[in-house]
Amino acid sequence: MSVVRAERAPPPLPHGPRGPLGSHHGHLARLYGRHRRTVLAALTAAAVLAAGVLLYTTRPRQPPPPAAPFPSQVTAVTYLKPQARGPETNKRNFSFIVELTVESGPPVTVTHISQPYTGLSTTSSPHVPFRTKEGSPRKIVITLRVTECGELPGNVGLPFLDVTLRNTRAIRTHSFILGPRYAQDLSTALQVACSNDFR
Repeated sequence: MSVVRAERAPPPLPHGPRGPLGSHHGHLARLYGRHRRTVLAALTAAAVLAAGVLLYTTRPRQPPPPAAPFPSQVTAVTYLKPQARGPETNKRNFSFIVELTVESGPPVTVTHISQPYTGLSTTSSPHVPFRTKEGSPRKIVITLRVTECGELPGNVGLPFLDVTLRNTRAIRTHSFILGPRYAQDLSTALQVACSNDFR
């Protein structure tokens, strides 16, 4: 005698919040299949962006440009000669020619020129302020006028000019000693201007 066994039906699929989970996963798979290219493109773009940010943040840093030198470090004032005077020139006024040179760096502006003796007044041509740049030496006529012979020394020693210089780094006043020829020419001019007082 044969026994006929009844076939069991497969168990029902578990239900999710919106129906059987099998149909839900199938819906997601179909959705991913339709938008796969868009998803892959978005992921690729995000990876490229992340790599770019990483390269930017880890790139070698350029060192900052060196600071400009102080103006007095790159500026020279050289004595050239006395300026010839006409026969009718007041003997208490006399002029000297100097040359100002900027050796390197940004342009330098001369804002003030003076000398240490209270018995002399000082003017210049060109008038301050004026600018000089590297490679363009500028001749300056320094005119001194005796205002009080009693305030002047009989021997000027090593006279100098106080020149206030400015560039993009700083503004500084520097004393330029113009050498023995300037000392001799200045002493001679003072002797002529104050001959009666120096006897």
